[in-house]
Amino acid sequence: MGRITVRKPVLRLSTSGTGGRRPDTLAVEEPLEIRVAGKPLTITMRTPGHDFDLVAGFLAAEGIIGAAGDLTAMRYCADTAQQNTLDVALAPGVPPPDESMTRAFTTTSACGVCGKSSIEALRADRPYEVADDPVRLTPGVLAALPERLREAQRVFDRTGGLHAAGLFDAEGGLMAVREDVGRHNAVDKVVGWALREGLLPLSGRVLMVSGRASFELTQKAMAAGIPVLAAVSAPSSLAVELAEDAGMTLVGFLRGETMNVYAGAERIIR
Repeated sequence: MGRITVRKPVLRLSTSGTGGRRPDTLAVEEPLEIRVAGKPLTITMRTPGHDFDLVAGFLAAEGIIGAAGDLTAMRYCADTAQQNTLDVALAPGVPPPDESMTRAFTTTSACGVCGKSSIEALRADRPYEVADDPVRLTPGVLAALPERLREAQRVFDRTGGLHAAGLFDAEGGLMAVREDVGRHNAVDKVVGWALREGLLPLSGRVLMVSGRASFELTQKAMAAGIPVLAAVSAPSSLAVELAEDAGMTLVGFLRGETMNVYAGAERIIR
């Protein structure tokens, strides 16, 4: 496994003119090439760690796989350096990715560009229906999630430079947490963990993210069957529209004892 953090010298200054050089801990960002049956599919920039979860979650979000049994093997390619190429073998009968999904370019850690050909295709691609999920949550349970997620961010404590995604049950119990320089990667890692554990669809669960709630994160939650997405920051307008269309609950600005419910308010017990 590659390094998750690295030490670099920095010049620390203050407005008073004092300062000096000291080492600083940074989160590592490296490319990961994903191959299916030896054929390149995409390259994403990520923080090394939980790469198998990342790839499984990415393939699930793209609709290539839907269960752990759809994968027969995942392995790092021996002919590449630093374990930055991962090849996936699909089970017999699982169709390979469509040619239109192949992306022969690097995506940044800031925006995981989705492989689907259009926004409408994403909206239509719903492997699980979350609208009828009966889960109900109290504001108190939701309000406690950011701190519980923050307490589980081990690498963030050392770098201050990673996003996190946490999967919680309806009582606020933490099931899994993953960190990455890319918020979309952190979500893929959580969903991939759940897929490999045979937990999809994630009915009755809450996905908590440390940043904003984008359209892509909402889509990834929807694709995993998660009925509630909560974020400490703002959602985008398209994320709200998708949540409304899918029957998801979308909560933003979840800070302290207050929150904004942008969609699916019927799941919040008042």
